[in-house]
Order: sequence, then C-alpha cells, then structure tokens
Amino acid sequence: MGGLQKTALINKLKINYIIMKIGIIGSMQFTDKMLEYRDALNRFGHEAFVTDLHKTMVGKSAEEIEEIKLHQKNNMDAIREFWRMMQGADAVLILNLDKNGVQNYIGANTFLEIGFAHVLNQKIFALNPMPDFPYISTEMDAMRPIVIDGDLTRIK
Repeated sequence: MGGLQKTALINKLKINYIIMKIGIIGSMQFTDKMLEYRDALNRFGHEAFVTDLHKTMVGKSAEEIEEIKLHQKNNMDAIREFWRMMQGADAVLILNLDKNGVQNYIGANTFLEIGFAHVLNQKIFALNPMPDFPYISTEMDAMRPIVIDGDLTRIK
C-alpha cells in the first residue's frame, strides 16, 4: 500500500474512531496497572495520562505506596495536582479493580476525581461495573459512567 493510500485509510479510520485525551484514575495501589492501561490507550492513538506523582510508586509494595500517597496528599497538594492535569481532557478511565476483598473498588479520592470529570463535562469510562456502594450509588448513576467491561476499544 502506497503512502497516500495508507494516509487515506488512516484518515478514514479516524472518522469512525475518536482520539481523546484520557486521564487514568483509580487507587494508587494500581499504579503499575495504570501505566499498562495508559500505554495501551496510547497505542490506540489516544493521549492517555496518569498523575505525575505516580513515579515514586512504581514497583513499590502496597505499604510503601500507602505511605507515599499520604505524604503526597498532605504535603504535595496531590488532589489539586491531578485536577490541573484534567483540564482540557476529554475523558477519564476509572481503573476499578478488586482491592482488599472489594470487587471493582472505587475509593474516596477516585470518587472525587469522577466528580471532577463530571463537572468538567468529560466522558467517564469504567473498566468494570460499578461497585455496590449504596452511599454513592445515586451520585454514580447521575454521572452516567460508561462501563466498558475491560474492552478498551469501547472507549469512543
């Protein structure tokens, strides 16, 4: 296939596939998985990102990540740091994996970031179905997350 034909095919495919800037959110215990999903989305042509504060957590144990996370929230304004990164994004992907025996876990900070995405009129994608947390179910329903059941090709 020649260069012009290949370019035409790529442009035709892009018409049916929207390229987006997507923030990856979830428990920082999943930092290594966040990077895997970021890289996968980037391979699809999206511009995916995670918080810059992830760098100190790569390859660390759950206990070490918890200490780092608390330090960052209390001393480095981690919540506002990600808020700033979300500006201009099109969507977030909630990496709601199982944690501490809770299926499809969403923690308090992730719920806050979902709220940020909602207020910023960003699409909200969830890797897995929403957890059964009665104290946030009404709010989650109102924000209308799109459950992709682990299929990144459903992000459009």
